[in-house]
This record gives sequence, C-alpha cells and structure tokens, in this order.
Amino acid sequence: MISAEERSSPTTRPQPSGFGQAVIRGVLLAACCLVSYAVITHILVAARIVSRDDELLGGMWAVIATIFVFRFTYQESVTAALSRMSATALSFALCFLYLLLFPFRPWGLAALIGIGAILLSLIGRSGDIITAGITTAVVMVAAGISPQHAWKEPILRLIDTVVGIGVGIAGAWMGRALTRYSPSRAPAELREAPPNKL
Repeated sequence: MISAEERSSPTTRPQPSGFGQAVIRGVLLAACCLVSYAVITHILVAARIVSRDDELLGGMWAVIATIFVFRFTYQESVTAALSRMSATALSFALCFLYLLLFPFRPWGLAALIGIGAILLSLIGRSGDIITAGITTAVVMVAAGISPQHAWKEPILRLIDTVVGIGVGIAGAWMGRALTRYSPSRAPAELREAPPNKL
C-alpha cells in the first residue's frame, strides 16, 4: 500500500528550505531598506544643507536604489548595481549641466529624458534607458519643488543612489552567505529521493 507521502510528487511536496530562504531574503531586504533610509537621512540632517522635503526624498531614493540592486543572486546584484550607476551617472551629468543654466521646465525634463535615451542607445546601453529616464524625472521634479538651489538636486540624488547601492550589495552578499549551505542547495536527486521504507 502506497502512503500519501509517497503518492505526492516532488514538485507538490512542501519545500521548507525554500520558505526559509524566502523569509531570510525578505527580512534581509527590509533591514537593508531601513539601513539605507536611516543612513542617508542622518547624513543629510548632519550636513544641514537640505530641507525636510529633500531629506525624505533622499531616504526614499536610497531605499529605491537598495531594492533595485537586491537580487536573487550576488552576481545579479552586482550587474544591477553597475546598470544603476551608469544610468544615474548619465542622468546626473545631464541634469546638473541643465540646472546650472536653466530653471526647471517641463520641456527641459522631456528633452533630458530624450537626450539620455539617445546617448544610451548609441553606446549600447539601451537597457539602462528606463532607469536613467526615471532618475532624470525625479531629479528634475525635485528641482522644480525646491528651485532655490536646484543644481544641488543631482548631487544629492547621486549620493542617495550610491548609499542605496552600497547597502543593497552588502545585503545581497549577506544573503548569499546565509543561504549558501541551506538544504535547498543540495543536489536535486537528494532532495527529491523518496523516503526510506522500513
């Protein structure tokens, strides 16, 4: 007579180690987001160069950068970090030059997004167009909200991004270390072997 456990296929059998990894990664991501937010907001408060709105925006942007680079594997995280930095660097350069010369205008926002897309396509980084466009939109709109020192916005968002990426990469490295020797990484034939019959 076949037991219920033997009838269940390996694909439908519960995978506690998969659940454990999901919990570890979820908790680790949450902790990294908290660290990113706390670090950047404390830096901006200590610098005394930004308003409360910019402090909160900086915390949010650092958290977004952390989420963006915190991937399933460490190598994916490194690749995402490089992509994020290249897109942010281009957006920083375009926005900084624009805001040194002109105030925020919707046409300026649209023009910078278009220029960024063209440049990234020409250098073979079309996969970074979305990230660069989003970054440019955030920087330019933030400059419109705080027009007194609008040229500071690209610098601040670059700092936020670097902090968020650093925390996200550190978190991905910790996640790799924590899950490296979990049961779910055992060979498939060991995990899927039927229980011993006594």
